[in-house]
Amino acid sequence: MTTPKYTNKLANTVVLVIGGTSGLGFGLAEALLEHRVAHLYISSSRQQKVDSAVARLRAAYPDSHATTTVTGLACNLGDEATLEANIQALFAQIGRKLDHVVFTAGDPLAAKPLGDVDMPFMKQAGMVRFFAPFFVAKEAVAHLTPGPASSVTLTTGSVSEKPIPNWAVVASYASGLFGMTRGLALELKPVRVNLISPGGVDTELWEASLGGDKDKVKATLEGMKAHTATGEVGQVEDVVEAFLYVLKDKNVTGTCIRSDGGVFLM
Repeated sequence: MTTPKYTNKLANTVVLVIGGTSGLGFGLAEALLEHRVAHLYISSSRQQKVDSAVARLRAAYPDSHATTTVTGLACNLGDEATLEANIQALFAQIGRKLDHVVFTAGDPLAAKPLGDVDMPFMKQAGMVRFFAPFFVAKEAVAHLTPGPASSVTLTTGSVSEKPIPNWAVVASYASGLFGMTRGLALELKPVRVNLISPGGVDTELWEASLGGDKDKVKATLEGMKAHTATGEVGQVEDVVEAFLYVLKDKNVTGTCIRSDGGVFLM
């Protein structure tokens, strides 16, 4: 049998997922194991989370060790003073050429009434979601295999284009990622840079952002359904397909792919 032309594109590649211990990042890590990447690196802020995620992946895919090595690395992206040094150290720890770098990391959503926003809050709100992906891309170019088969993929959200009360700070950074993606796609060419924009997705982030209140999380997710054309909230295993697409398609760069349940139709 000939080697599959379409389903084998990610086999034997080397991929780093920053934010790969939960939510979309963890879902993507699962998908990459199923696509038989050669080396998968997942990173998050705390070693305990990283170790737990690696253990979960190995338990869910016990036979994957035959095709994929999985390595977890801690990297704190929330401290301005150490941000660049931590990113440089992350790539140094990997110590090999990468084919793809995916950034899905996020901290609890910084929703706050406009009148309560000050400069320290504003700056910190963008540390993980805006400044970190920029410096990750800046550092990644030296560690990626040159050419259009390699890529950097960033993550925004539908709030970038559809405002929500008290989310002006988040929306500002989320919108800025569009310009960042296009600028980086030009700066890093022929390496590709793309952006994924999910709508509401059912992940652990909501619980962290809503103080662990499960009733609030349930109400929030139910409320989201009314604002989608599908009548559903996004599921990780579906939205991950958008990430897989931009990793595989060597002809797409400087582009945003939306997986949002048709939220802009409502």
